[in-house]
Amino acid sequence: MSFRLIRKPSSSRRRSAGAMIIASALIMVTGTAACTPSSPSQDNGSAGKSTGVEVFSESQVKPLVDNIVHKTVKELPTKRLADGLMPPTNRWFSGLVFGDEPQPVFPLPLSFGLTETGFAFGLPTVSATEKNIAGGFKPDVTVDTGARSAQVSGYDTATVTIAGLDSSGTVQGHTTIAQGSPFVSYTAAAKSTVTTALTFAKTGSFWTAESGDVAYGLVVSDGSVSGNKIELDKDGTASFFVIPADGSAEQLAGLAAHRVTGSSLAYEVDDDQVSTTITYQSKGDTAFARMPHQAAAGGSDDGCDLGSYPSIYGTMVLCSGTELSWTAPLSNPTSQLDLSKITDDQRASLTTQVTKDIAATPAFPADTYFGGKALYRSAMLLQLAQQLKADGPASDMRTMLVAELKKWTDPKGCDKRDAFCFVYDEQGKGIVGLTPSFGSDEFNDHHFHYGYFLYAAGVVAQDDPELAKQFAPVMNLLAADIATSGGKGAFPDLRTFDAYASHSWASGTSPFADGNNQESSSEAITAWTGLALWAKASDNAALRTQATWMLSSEAQSGLAYWTNFDQSEPVYSGYGHKIVPLNWGGKRDYATWFSPEPAAMLGILVIPMSPASTYLGGDAERIKANVAEATGGRFDQKFGDYLLMYSALAGEQERSAALAAAQKLDAKWIDDGNSRSYMLAWLMSSGD
Repeated sequence: MSFRLIRKPSSSRRRSAGAMIIASALIMVTGTAACTPSSPSQDNGSAGKSTGVEVFSESQVKPLVDNIVHKTVKELPTKRLADGLMPPTNRWFSGLVFGDEPQPVFPLPLSFGLTETGFAFGLPTVSATEKNIAGGFKPDVTVDTGARSAQVSGYDTATVTIAGLDSSGTVQGHTTIAQGSPFVSYTAAAKSTVTTALTFAKTGSFWTAESGDVAYGLVVSDGSVSGNKIELDKDGTASFFVIPADGSAEQLAGLAAHRVTGSSLAYEVDDDQVSTTITYQSKGDTAFARMPHQAAAGGSDDGCDLGSYPSIYGTMVLCSGTELSWTAPLSNPTSQLDLSKITDDQRASLTTQVTKDIAATPAFPADTYFGGKALYRSAMLLQLAQQLKADGPASDMRTMLVAELKKWTDPKGCDKRDAFCFVYDEQGKGIVGLTPSFGSDEFNDHHFHYGYFLYAAGVVAQDDPELAKQFAPVMNLLAADIATSGGKGAFPDLRTFDAYASHSWASGTSPFADGNNQESSSEAITAWTGLALWAKASDNAALRTQATWMLSSEAQSGLAYWTNFDQSEPVYSGYGHKIVPLNWGGKRDYATWFSPEPAAMLGILVIPMSPASTYLGGDAERIKANVAEATGGRFDQKFGDYLLMYSALAGEQERSAALAAAQKLDAKWIDDGNSRSYMLAWLMSSGD
């Protein structure tokens, strides 16, 4: 995969608490996963122009990978992946590759699946119940290509290409699907006959068929159609598509003739917004559907008159062209609370409390999730003690935190012990902690876990270049695991982050019929904030820019689909809740992986209420409604601390009430990633 970064001088600069000055920057990503990155040039972090910069290039990463212990903690067979391709964990299409049988995937607006002899696809039927919005796999169009097996042969930002193989392993043809695209194309590797379960009838220069109330179209190049049989010459292509109920089949047929062969990504970070552009590669204009967050972000509606499709995320408007662009408000990677306006009495009480909390710091857990949270908690206590000039407690906390981080960041740690260390997994192409949790050995939740580590390392090393240098051999590997854009065989690029959807996927192998999923949008925000903090501490300007783009994009989608979705959208008619805690490719659930309690549903979407969590504010009435649904007016329950902090974003009255309740909250309701002193400091300062 190749990359290009252009950093342009910004017309204005500004600082906010804990945030660096961000110069406008443009990143472009092109090609397929099997391509080779271009050679990087040096980037000194200035606002001047620099080209060819990658985030964690091969020259940076290879020595670090070579120096860490190598071990495969859990085998993850990739029987449906072509040789030479990076295992695509944490992708919307991971279910095509991993597991004994392929799983359906959801290149919205379509659903798609592999069959024993080819593939099937269709427009999902969207429905809602009190606790679920469903739009699962709908194989309306079944295509028999004569294949006996299949493997993913290429992928990039938004497209996936699948090779159909005969019994001898010879490629018979390639099927391409793409996020946002209404097209599924099949190109024959040799003269062949393809059959469909539907019978397509000639309509001018194309063919159509119906399945229930959904109409499908077909365009063929270098071939012919007769009923349900398609004769294709070598390199002939059959392009199938869904005809919008409110659109023109003829218009879409003209665009279907320009099959999508790949995609690329570009993003830009400016003073007040970030922008994302996905370019679809084709020989002429194609068609693509905008997700609701993309359409709501503004920009030109030119060409977006081809109709629309229903989806579980809302109505998707269909556009023509080759570039899909949208913006998101800038979310700064703020790491520290602003305590400048708290009263002297509040300062004194916080000093007393932070002294107690630091003295009562428990032993650090060995797994990467709870261990990471404990490091994050300590980092927040350290910052708070430093701000309050509690020098003794701050020194104690720093000593503990540095010792713990040095243990984790020993590249040879796993040669000496069986916990508190990381290894490089050659098969999965990533970093894994030797005490897995929540499936981290299957690459589940890596951004959640490693975000806490990076956050803590960024805080403790922010003014200590020598300490950052000591942490770097492993911390840079954690960062590369979740955010490289120059992996070149060591790591997949942007492992968890989906540029089209503007959010991350949490499951490593996605062994589910409903596609991949993500629960804690807020911990994803913490991951990209932590990544930016580490980038600043380690003087990596390109990583800082990329992290800010990911942070801002994830904040936009977190509001749009998890906590603040547009209730007027028809898709929510019949859905009985204010939030969606668990989003998938093919469904959305009022559920969590660990608890049926309403407080857990919202709590997992706001944890850990870092200083960057102010992105959750802005709609006071929605916050109050979300809190009321989650708590029933009671905060003496699990996640009560975080829900009090979240409630304060609704206004001064709510902040004062939350502060009073927090001062009385039983310690058993304070999360292990939080502390009473940080909770109180948040509530004392959040109204400023």
